[in-house]
Amino acid sequence: MMAIFARTRLRVAGICVASALALSACGSTGPATGTAPASPAPTAITVAKDVALTGSPTFDKIRSTGKVRIGVKQDQPGLGFKDSTTGEYSGFDIQIATWIAASLGYDKDKIEFTPILSGTRESAITTGAIDYYVGSYPITDHRKKVIDFAGPYLVTGQGLMVRKDNASIGSEKDLAGKNVCSATGVDSIKYIQANFPAAQTTELDTYAKCVESLKAGQVDAVTTDQAVLMGYTAQDPDHLKVVGQPFTTEKYGVGIPKGDKALRTFIGNMLTDGGAIWKKIYKDTLGKSGTTSEQPKVDQY
Repeated sequence: MMAIFARTRLRVAGICVASALALSACGSTGPATGTAPASPAPTAITVAKDVALTGSPTFDKIRSTGKVRIGVKQDQPGLGFKDSTTGEYSGFDIQIATWIAASLGYDKDKIEFTPILSGTRESAITTGAIDYYVGSYPITDHRKKVIDFAGPYLVTGQGLMVRKDNASIGSEKDLAGKNVCSATGVDSIKYIQANFPAAQTTELDTYAKCVESLKAGQVDAVTTDQAVLMGYTAQDPDHLKVVGQPFTTEKYGVGIPKGDKALRTFIGNMLTDGGAIWKKIYKDTLGKSGTTSEQPKVDQY
């Protein structure tokens, strides 16, 4: 039977939200994407000591390499964003990813963030290019056939973003004849194609490219999870706005290698026992937009 790191130790590792070592996002590959507005200081989190996690091939790999390789997004303000000036990462997902690393016993200088495009997330996990993935990654049954998820750690829903001066799109009901953009291979664009066949669709490598196309008038709307869209509108409120209400339910999970039940359970226990940290992370990141949210119940399947 797998011995999972004791939940009492998880509490010790996570309870000192305001008094311990502040972990910041660091280390990456890939081009910088811009400058985030008013990036908050990282939430202070204790780095656990003498972590024991039996039965996790992923944790064994982390110990052998001495570093934690985390797949993330770099173009989503408020969630996962890389500042082109400082090279620092910020956002809700980045802090969740850093919290996991700290609970495993690894400080900021042992974290290597790797930007991963939406369409290649499963392959990055299955090939071992990263140890785990935290980047607006909805839990779905078809993804669970090839990887496992820990969580969920956030619940949101698909929404729409348009130009500030657009009065013709107020919700998903107004998409007939409109050109809707999203990242290549994501479920959001597939949902539009399946449920709104009168809409045109455009797929680009990143959400950032969709946003630029929207501003340039090349597409009429951008669709993805509303949490992502709110980050973009907060970054440029003079030119962008979110319209309507979420029309799906998306549960964000931490993507991990298939069959690593020990790590999945470990992260699930960390989230369950770390409610105070979760609230502080949300307040410091997505909460800056004026939104509120409740931590979702973990699914220990």
